[in-house]
Amino acid sequence: MTSSSKRKIFTVARLNQEVQQLLEKGFGTVWLQAELSNLSQPASGHWYFSLKDSQAQIRCAMFRGRNRYLSFAPSAGDEVLVRGKLGLYAARGDFQLIVEHMEPAGAGKLQAEFDQRRKQLEAEGWFDSELKQALPLRPSSIGVITSATGAALQDVLNVLHRRYPVANVIVYPTQVQGTAAAASIAKAIQTANERDETQVLLLVRGGGSLEDLRAFNEMPVATAIRSSALPLVSGVGHEVDVTIADLVADQRAPTPSAAAELVTPDLDQLLGALSELQRQLYRHWLQIQRHASQRLTQWQARLQNRHPQRGIEQQQQRMDEWERRLTRLMEQRLNTQSTRVQNLTARLQSNSPARQLITQRETLNQQTGRLLRAWQTVHQSSGNRLALASRTLNSVSPLATLDRGYAIVTKDAQVVRQASELSAGDAISGRLGSGSFSAKVLEISPDEKLNN
Repeated sequence: MTSSSKRKIFTVARLNQEVQQLLEKGFGTVWLQAELSNLSQPASGHWYFSLKDSQAQIRCAMFRGRNRYLSFAPSAGDEVLVRGKLGLYAARGDFQLIVEHMEPAGAGKLQAEFDQRRKQLEAEGWFDSELKQALPLRPSSIGVITSATGAALQDVLNVLHRRYPVANVIVYPTQVQGTAAAASIAKAIQTANERDETQVLLLVRGGGSLEDLRAFNEMPVATAIRSSALPLVSGVGHEVDVTIADLVADQRAPTPSAAAELVTPDLDQLLGALSELQRQLYRHWLQIQRHASQRLTQWQARLQNRHPQRGIEQQQQRMDEWERRLTRLMEQRLNTQSTRVQNLTARLQSNSPARQLITQRETLNQQTGRLLRAWQTVHQSSGNRLALASRTLNSVSPLATLDRGYAIVTKDAQVVRQASELSAGDAISGRLGSGSFSAKVLEISPDEKLNN
């Protein structure tokens, strides 16, 4: 029998941890499509639920940091597509899927189809601005293509009645959701063009999911919009919703109500514009009347100017003008000659020998003053330098050091610098700041440094 020392014995916690590591590393990220059930949303913000099909189910957890980014509110029974990693809840030993992303099943496929179709049509030039038709400024008749029972129709009718009640509104009812909706919408656009009883068309619908708006991304609808001879405005869904119909239409509005506002002028603004035109017309009439009055005055003045007496007066006025010009010319020449005489006189005076003598004397006085000041500066500087040198010499003189209490000790006429040069009983001499002395060495102390 195998001894216990050779057995690999696990604890429950360790076994669960190793199984969890094997699940996480062995499978990595997985995608799973199934029906959502047993959804629990506690106060912590984390979601706990099960995903099941007809044969099995798996427990799942989606933490708050992930589920808060979802663009829809899932509920039990929804068919969803999730992305996550397999794991093990070690505390209970439960096998589970940690969900990182969730979306309605089928939405990813529809989005991919939409993106592919959009790129294809854009490459073929279906969205080019050159294909867009201009909207009429004040349409007398407006066509609305939408569901006869939808809220979008009421929103559009309310806006049209409020802003532009004089317009005739024709509704072309159609399906806006379901498998037959795309063909129904395309037929309604064709019918409106064949009847040719409106000046502009509104294709509108309320908001919804990508599946709800699927008909507006189908090619039959896009083809009918592009072939429409009538300008068409698309107002499908909410502001964030964008469909192929919006891109192919002549203009896109973010909502059905905005589409109605886009094709209608504001009646109050029209009345205000009419009043402004009336004011402009009145100002223009006043301007014409004023211009006519001015022209009449000018013709009367021209008639008066052609009188013979007026000609004689003009000739006399010209003679007076020539006389004034001649007088001014003579005065100018006289002033010019006088200025030249004054300039020559000033030049003669400036070149006089007496004036030059005065200038030379002033220059001599200035040079004498500058020489005297320079000598004083040199004399003072030399005195300062002499005093500074004297103080410097005195500060380094040995006698100055002796005056501060020091002495020069000699032995046999040699200056003693260290105690080690002396012995007990040696005769020494010392010189002070004032006088000298002779002494005998009694004792030699050890070499010690003086404390400051």
